Amino acid sequence: MKKIALLVENLYEDIELLWPLYRLKEAGFKVDLVGTDKDKEYTGKHGVPTQSELASKDIKVEDYDAVVIPGGYSPDRMRACEATKDFVRNMNKDNKLIAAVCHGPWMIASTCDIKGKDITGYHTIKDDLVNAGANYIDKEVVVEGNLITSRQPDDLIAFTKEIINKLK
Repeated sequence: MKKIALLVENLYEDIELLWPLYRLKEAGFKVDLVGTDKDKEYTGKHGVPTQSELASKDIKVEDYDAVVIPGGYSPDRMRACEATKDFVRNMNKDNKLIAAVCHGPWMIASTCDIKGKDITGYHTIKDDLVNAGANYIDKEVVVEGNLITSRQPDDLIAFTKEIINKLK
């Protein structure tokens, strides 16, 4: 069974965490909710609470096949945690799947070399992605090597389908 780390921090976009969580479990993957801290309750932008199962400082890249980064404002908070950044950076170094939606590509810009790579994300972070060297593509899902990115909640069906296709 393939294993996915789903990152969580306060102010995640509720549906961008919950849709992948349940859809990927339904597809037969083991999904761990990974926060800055273990067993901590995090709250989404719209008030939906969820509890982390593990802390990013306690997980190992070799134990995971993919990492999923939801949007909202949580990626900005995730970037404040060195262990979370190190995990994503090392997932990229090992060419493992990194999937990010909405503001999630902020984490990719902070941890991965995206110069010349096709990336999408929420339109307000376009400048950040371009300034990091990416080619911003306004499309519901963009696949560039081990990276899968999407723009917004309306893209979640295409986003999760692409994750499932890449991992099967």
